[in-house]
Parts: sequence; C-alpha cells; structure tokens
Amino acid sequence: MAKLYHVPLSPFCRKVRLSLAEKKIEVELVEERYWEQDADFLRRNPAGKVPILKIDGKTMAESAPICEYLEEQYPEPSLMPKSADNRYEVRRLVAWFDDKFHNEVTSNLLYERVNRKLTGQGYPDSKNVKLGAQKIKYHLDYMAWLLDHRRWLAGDTMTLADFAAAAHLSSLDYISDVDWNRSEVVKDWYAKIKSRPAFRSILADQVSGFRPPAHYADLDF
Repeated sequence: MAKLYHVPLSPFCRKVRLSLAEKKIEVELVEERYWEQDADFLRRNPAGKVPILKIDGKTMAESAPICEYLEEQYPEPSLMPKSADNRYEVRRLVAWFDDKFHNEVTSNLLYERVNRKLTGQGYPDSKNVKLGAQKIKYHLDYMAWLLDHRRWLAGDTMTLADFAAAAHLSSLDYISDVDWNRSEVVKDWYAKIKSRPAFRSILADQVSGFRPPAHYADLDF
C-alpha cells in the first residue's frame, strides 16, 4: 500500500490525496509534524516539506511531480486532457493556485490562523489576514469568469486544475474564510466537486483546536 506523509489542511497534500482517491489508489495517511524537522523526516525529503509519497518502491516529494507521476503511471481516470494546448491550460491553472493563490491568499489566511498556532509561532498577523481576505475576492471573481466560459476550470472535463483549486479552497473553507455567496457559479462548482467520492476523506479531516463550520462537510452547503 502507498503511504502519504501529510498535514491535513495543507492544500498541496490535499491535491495529492484527491488525485490518489480519484484514481482509487489505496494509501495510508501519516500525519507529519514537518516543523519539527526530525532526522527521519529529513531523510525522506531533505527539503523539509510535505507531501511525501511512498509508492511503487519510490519515495517522492513535491506535489506537482507527484501528481504528474500518478497521471503517467495510473492514467485512468485521466486528470489531464489529451491535447497539448489543453494540458498547458491545466498546468497553467495548477501553477496559478499553487503559486499566486497560495502566496496571496492561503499563506495569509490559513498559515496565519492555523499554522502559527500549530507550530508555536504565536498569534496571526492581522495585516496579513486582512490582505488575504482582500485578495481572495479577486481570485473568486477570476474563477467565476472561467466557469462562465467553461464547464470546469480548464475546459469541458474535470482535471487536476479543479483539484488544485479545490484543495486550497477546502482548506480555507475549514476555517470559514471563503465567501461562497460572492459567486453562485463558483459555489455550484465547489458543491459538484466536493460531492465526488474522492473528497470524502478531505471532508472527514479534523484538526485539534480548530472546528470546521457546519457547512464544511455538507454536500448541499
């Protein structure tokens, strides 16, 4: 069985978990206190980051190459389109959420509100929280624009781009930092994606000291 070293609210870990679950790959989840940087952990990944996936006799780090590996080795069901143009668009949007969205929103909301407490770094920086709350509006509006023109974020079929976006938004939804009333089309998209069987373990996550809102695991909001 595959083994994934993860942190429950990490969007990068969630993206890998969603890919594994969608492809019906059985995996053992092991919570990793990455901030303690113990020797065993650093041997698995000298970069000192999660996720780390053990699969097929290999130990892999970094969510993007892990997901690409899973797509190539376990191609069904596919999370990447066939054409080069469409594959580019998926990769562009995955980078958008894992880079731009992460830096502007996730790090300013989730990391300030949750990670600081978990890692013993003190209280949230209110300026960062305020900035993240402002920036998420722009990203939700951009998603709404995409979904006004497409069935899913990158096109007519669900792809890794949808999982990347859902990984970040689900982590933020756990701490009530997503205004689902801002866009009906984004809310409908999220309701559709969180209803998938692959999302079940995500919605079952519990983080000590933080209780999710009542709608978090409600498939109909």
